[in-house]
Amino acid sequence: MAEISCILTDIEGTTTEISFVYDVLFPYFREHLFEWEEVESDEIQEILTATQRLITEELGSSSLDRKALFKQLLAWSLEDRKVTPLKALQGIIWKKGFETGVLKGHVYPDVAPALARWHSEGKTLAIFSSGSVSAQKQLFGNSINGDLSPYFSAFFDTQTGMKRDPQTYVAIANSLSMLPANVLFLSDVVEELAAAKQAGMNTTQLVRPGTVAAWDSVASNFSQIP
Repeated sequence: MAEISCILTDIEGTTTEISFVYDVLFPYFREHLFEWEEVESDEIQEILTATQRLITEELGSSSLDRKALFKQLLAWSLEDRKVTPLKALQGIIWKKGFETGVLKGHVYPDVAPALARWHSEGKTLAIFSSGSVSAQKQLFGNSINGDLSPYFSAFFDTQTGMKRDPQTYVAIANSLSMLPANVLFLSDVVEELAAAKQAGMNTTQLVRPGTVAAWDSVASNFSQIP
């Protein structure tokens, strides 16, 4: 096996309890979503434009008003759609929650010590999640273990590509100026691991509580990863 120069990790079910996303982050987003309906900013307008574009592509619908677009974003949230405009707005709304201290990012107890060790060994650390880059930075920057964001050199989301597409992992390796063979990808989802492996990356499945071991390389926590 080639030398591992970079560790690329998923978040949900890997560094962070899935229940934190579904029981804390998603409800917070839905509770505060419509408070942003009257907010006028270029960032919000870009999200609404992208929402309309996606609706037109999928349904051929005519232009919707602002309230209808927000209702569609809520519907996508309830469906847990992995679409970029929804993820972007979630990141904006969660950012306020983290900044006010209402939200604190969950990480498993073994994560922070492993990040510190790998960082001290000179490994490049990066995140790849379906959540927006903004949301990723907020979670790790305001974690229950303090600010973990300085450990990471790069963050990737669905703007790079979908998580089950091998070409996305090729693009990530290129962005990191590394060969895929020098990257270890950590995830709890077999389909994501398969895509990364097809791209040439090394892979390990994190088998956290509730996850079934179904990969040739598995670990129950970060301390078990060499």
